[in-house]
Amino acid sequence: MSEHQTPLDLVRRRPVDGPVACARPDRLAVASRWFQEHFPGEILYAVKANPSPWVIDALYEAGHRWFDVASLPEVELIAARCPGATMAFMHPVKSRRAIREAYFTHGVRIFVLDCEAELKKILEETEYASDLILVVRLAVSNDGATLPLSGKFGVGELEAPELIRTTRAHAYELGVSFHVGSQCMAPAAYRAAMMEASRLIARAGVTVDIVDVGGGFPSIYPGLVPPPMEDYISAIRAAFEDMMVLENADLWCEPGRALIAESVSVLTRIELVKGDSLYLNDGAYGCLFDIVHARWAYPMRVHRPEGEPSQQTAEFRMYGPTCDSIDSMPGPYALPADIREGDVIEFGMLGAYGTAMATRFNGFGDVETVTVSDYPWASLYDQPSQHVPAPLPATGSDEEGSVVPFARLKRRRQRMKVKRRG
Repeated sequence: MSEHQTPLDLVRRRPVDGPVACARPDRLAVASRWFQEHFPGEILYAVKANPSPWVIDALYEAGHRWFDVASLPEVELIAARCPGATMAFMHPVKSRRAIREAYFTHGVRIFVLDCEAELKKILEETEYASDLILVVRLAVSNDGATLPLSGKFGVGELEAPELIRTTRAHAYELGVSFHVGSQCMAPAAYRAAMMEASRLIARAGVTVDIVDVGGGFPSIYPGLVPPPMEDYISAIRAAFEDMMVLENADLWCEPGRALIAESVSVLTRIELVKGDSLYLNDGAYGCLFDIVHARWAYPMRVHRPEGEPSQQTAEFRMYGPTCDSIDSMPGPYALPADIREGDVIEFGMLGAYGTAMATRFNGFGDVETVTVSDYPWASLYDQPSQHVPAPLPATGSDEEGSVVPFARLKRRRQRMKVKRRG
């Protein structure tokens, strides 16, 4: 990757003939370090958020050894780039070939499921292996999420206890997981989901080794400023202490957006200005997928190859490069009133679900990646929170409300597991 001090330096050196992803590895390092210092359990990076090789390599170099994979290509990616890494196949619906190759070729032992039919596939394709770590995904409320993910996956509360019992009989280790929805704005949503999981475990009447709180950890976007990240960790830690699980149960999470969003912005050039319409060289079938389809708001700024854009603004709509009429972003977007062909719009906070969403429709889709060292966007990690005691001492609370040292939570993961069967 070529290196530039800022995106503007790049714009003034050469044309932006296609979308350019501006990678900021230092921002990824900051987020990675924060999670490793604050989350009291295993951190599984959700590869789907951004599978770029530089991202995987940077996380591995930063000490991440656990990855949430959702397909056989993702399994192969991590196997090739991350020696000794632990992969968890967390897609609830997998092909038989993907299960078999993941297990026998790549050493995957962790599989998620949300129904007995998927459990049967896993058992058959692994030849009823005795070392399976099976995780039952539960359906939980997504009320606190900006982008709800409920409805497609997760076993409901009526069927969950029986599925948990059935899975326990085949699992070397048994876990439960859930997803509170993408860009969760309410830390209490994690506690509510964990308490629901605890009730279902109690109804199943079996022991559980793992609680996986999934993803959903947020980032900062225009109009979407979440509570301090410490609030989420505090809510999860306190709820975990209250759950009906083994004393030495493990706690997992699967951050994607929160780890990578701040690390990438995307440059796209204006190819035509027609009235209040701007035609860009990236759009709905590229890195700007979420702007179109999820109506997601990203911070924007305009770079001009020569001179400076006007400080006065006007409202514009934007269109992507393909022939499809749905490749449009109606906005309106407040941009420099004198915006013109050749200007470059930088969309910030696109590390998650930016380059990962690009397709080849109409022959577009090539995305160049460069590195830059500036960072103009708001961060969840740079400033200590004003809402909690600083710095957070990595503690939890027991049932009586007294402080539980972080070392105790760590010891639970270091002790030999007690294998009990319900």
